[in-house]
Amino acid sequence: MFLFAQKEISGAVKDKSGAPLPGVNVLEKGTANGTSTDFEGSYRIKVKDGATLIFSYVGYSSIEKKVIGDKIEVTLDESGGQILSDVVVVGSRNAKRTVVNSAVPIDVINVKDVTTQSGKLEINELLQYVAPSFNANKQSGSDGADHVDPASLRGMGPDQTLVLINGKRRHQSSLINLFGTRGRGNTGTDLNAIPAASIKRIEILRDGAAAQYGSDAIAGVINIVTNDNINEFTGAITYGAFNTDAKGDFPEGTANTKNFRLDKKGNGNTFGKNQNFDGGSLKVSANYGTAIGTKGGYVNVTGEFLNKNKTLRPGFDFRKGFGEAEIQGVNLFVNLAIPISDKTQFYAFGGSNFRDTDAYAFTRNDGERVVESIYPGGYTPRITSKINDNSIAAGIRTETSGGWKWDLSNTLGKNKFHYDIKGTINASLEDKSPREFDAGGHSLLQNTTNLDVSKNYGDILGGLNIAFGTEFRVEKFEIFAGEEGSYATYDTNGVPITDPKTQSAPTVPNPDYDPTDPTSSPTIPRPGGSQGFPGYSPLNEVNKSRTNFSLYADAELDVTQAWMVSGAVRYENYSDFGSTVNGKFASRLKITDHINLRGSVSTGFRAPSLAQIYYNLHFTNFSSAGATEVLLASNDSEITRSFGIQKLNEEKAINASLGFTANFGDFTATIDGYLINVKDRIVLTGYFDAPALGNKSKAQFFVNGVDTKTKGLDVVLAWKKTINENRFGATLVGNINDMKIDKVHNGTLPANQFFGERDKAFLLASAPPNKFGLNLNYGRKWFDAGLAFTRFSEVKLLDYQMDEDPEDYRLDPSETDAQVLANQKKAATDTYGAKIVTDLTLGFKVSKSTKISIGANNLLNIYPDQQDDWVEAGGYWDAVQMGFNGAYYYARLGFNF
Repeated sequence: MFLFAQKEISGAVKDKSGAPLPGVNVLEKGTANGTSTDFEGSYRIKVKDGATLIFSYVGYSSIEKKVIGDKIEVTLDESGGQILSDVVVVGSRNAKRTVVNSAVPIDVINVKDVTTQSGKLEINELLQYVAPSFNANKQSGSDGADHVDPASLRGMGPDQTLVLINGKRRHQSSLINLFGTRGRGNTGTDLNAIPAASIKRIEILRDGAAAQYGSDAIAGVINIVTNDNINEFTGAITYGAFNTDAKGDFPEGTANTKNFRLDKKGNGNTFGKNQNFDGGSLKVSANYGTAIGTKGGYVNVTGEFLNKNKTLRPGFDFRKGFGEAEIQGVNLFVNLAIPISDKTQFYAFGGSNFRDTDAYAFTRNDGERVVESIYPGGYTPRITSKINDNSIAAGIRTETSGGWKWDLSNTLGKNKFHYDIKGTINASLEDKSPREFDAGGHSLLQNTTNLDVSKNYGDILGGLNIAFGTEFRVEKFEIFAGEEGSYATYDTNGVPITDPKTQSAPTVPNPDYDPTDPTSSPTIPRPGGSQGFPGYSPLNEVNKSRTNFSLYADAELDVTQAWMVSGAVRYENYSDFGSTVNGKFASRLKITDHINLRGSVSTGFRAPSLAQIYYNLHFTNFSSAGATEVLLASNDSEITRSFGIQKLNEEKAINASLGFTANFGDFTATIDGYLINVKDRIVLTGYFDAPALGNKSKAQFFVNGVDTKTKGLDVVLAWKKTINENRFGATLVGNINDMKIDKVHNGTLPANQFFGERDKAFLLASAPPNKFGLNLNYGRKWFDAGLAFTRFSEVKLLDYQMDEDPEDYRLDPSETDAQVLANQKKAATDTYGAKIVTDLTLGFKVSKSTKISIGANNLLNIYPDQQDDWVEAGGYWDAVQMGFNGAYYYARLGFNF
């Protein structure tokens, strides 16, 4: 059956300044028939006689216009609007698809609203509190993860979410998470490298999308759409600080409480004056856009500066420095478009981010690594880093006379992570050791070339949209060495003696050797390298690259006004591990004018990252359980093969979702259930005994180690109403998530060393059981207020007691090994009970262009449950969702000209 419209309507959509608005959604009310405005804000659509058109755009109030005549000109007012009716880029290549009528769950977050109504400084913090299944964690004592927050969707790994900027693939960070972090063994994308002030909106596709967008999209896609506004200068100055009162029952003599502060230039030995607040943060941002020509061209520029001090929170007696890292960062982002002709446009966007960070490493109290003449009583080294993150994308879009849309683009991005270790020593140099070392670092470069083609056939049934394209990507991973003193072990004459084959130092007599103790060793490795973080040596250096070629096709068909079906298929070929083909099918059924039922099923994959294949390092792992010499061997090394561990292959996924949307005037709702089965997930193993590498040495590896099954439910309920001059809003977002480890692929290797109980607990903690947030907003004339309650669920982790001798936990000689293990797990379980965090903000518009806001994140100064001992990073809390810094108070001056 073919549906033929009886009337063609055309016109243009502009904002109040008269500037054209490209991408405005134009929808025939009560149907799936729609289009969007072009580069000049113009549109053309065929509708039935007597139809009503709905014009909607992110950040603007929607307008309905009854069709009278054949031309309708529209001016939209910038005052928020209903986000669930906005056109989205992800999830569909159909330009007329909106959130409510999409076949998959999509969040659209108006970043300007969020940033002006909260004290959150970074993108990860913003999304943590407004997106139902997004999770991010601040770390301490976790090396590079202190500087780049691990973040994820639906409890998957940080590298199982694809990030796009304006629909183009974003490069990942070169950092791989190694220690007691969420996302352990994963790489991820550094969202905080993108200035919040440059973002118009964030679209989160909560559905498997590898068949549409390629590798990494197992959990979903985050698309960041940047500002394109003109003739407007906006900016803000924000300052805030944390309350240092952790309110815990800490032992007498605990150094780092509200009464003490680690000297900024100190190393864990010295403390400055008492202070009630710390972590002071200053953020300055500005954004301006101007027109290029008179046909819709523009350039929009954003600059941001962030200066954030460390926080210092209580740690056990062996841990003198515990808290969030210090950050000094500068961000620049540019977005531009220049019309070449009526239907052709050149566009480009990109940015540069530089961060200078300073974080606590683990305290050294071991006499073998303490030079008393330099650091009497021990010391806390500091891992500082210089992170450079740069990207540029450019392309040409055009539309032919036949309605075909072509988009040819190239995107280049590079992340470089360079370590400097301060307040440290190379213990083998004793009192001649420098206190600071250049420890080398790593970088990741990615270049992606895309050709995307699409066309919409409005006269085939209810409308058919087809799209196809190709992508070619080059990736390059490097590890570069630091200075010799950062990695070498020296003899008493100052000559380096590190074994070039094993990257480990020879042993020396153990002064604490006890021949009556079977666990005591007569020798120990001679300590060398920079303490806190060992430098990369020439033996660690890597310079590896690969290419990827892909082809895709997808189609969406509105079979009727009520029923839509879509499908996608994608072929990918990697130069290092081969090919994969994935597919997706999705459908949406309009049950009534206000309720849609939707669902999807797909296969997916994630290619092993170059870092997971080639990363290698010899280090001393310090924890509350003591020190361990470890070699993390690259996946392609002879040592890895000698343990029977095979070449890394892609992770494979099956996704399914089923849900519904409802839209009743001022109220909208989306509820979606999901199932994600992942086979051959890449994880970092535990420590294997490796006597060939030296006495008391260990080895670990990246492996396709586990299969997981995850099921859950996402909920978004939103209400918005204006009564007289009073503006009310309420949003409830929630996620219920359950991950199970279905199988561990340890082969003949010991299961407790391959991926033991602690490793499992860290993986499962990345998928908290639930999170719910209630956001309430009120506004009237010059005043607005926001009150938010976020409930973080219980999380359980296993501490270092799992590394003890199980016999220490045998309560009765008759107990079986399984009962003894249960005893040990019970003793090692650290339970963080559910907590509710309250945020409050008050805004006062003091003039037409100036607004002052004051508020508090975690107003009631709620902390996670305090633990007794053995915690991963040596503080009284692990890195859980709600953080461990307490209340944050802030003030902001915002302006708009």
